Amino acid sequence: QVQLVESGGGLVQTGGSLRLSCVASGRTFSNYAMGWFRQAPGKEREFVAAISGPGGYTYYTSSVKGRFTISRDNAKNTVYLQMNSLKPEDTAVYYCATATGPTVRVLTIHGYQYWGQGTQVTVSS
Repeated sequence: QVQLVESGGGLVQTGGSLRLSCVASGRTFSNYAMGWFRQAPGKEREFVAAISGPGGYTYYTSSVKGRFTISRDNAKNTVYLQMNSLKPEDTAVYYCATATGPTVRVLTIHGYQYWGQGTQVTVSS
């Protein structure tokens, strides 16, 4: 059974930083691309960033490019999201998810198979 557990969320002021972690278990981690998504109150879940299984390719939504960095440590079965220069509009529950294969094929929720429980990120103004 695949399990994803996120951590690292919290309350931070505008301009601050947080690093989210997601530990996966249940299958060979490096065989699957990973993604981060977020959902703000009253809004749909949206794509934030993704990384291929081996880690050589990364993708970002335009609003976080240059501020967020996705990375992974396949030896630790962990994917990270380093978030810098945070803004109030980044406030959301952040979820990690595992894709169906090693490549990032789509940048929507439909390309992802298993999800974590989410971690809250709140950016105060």
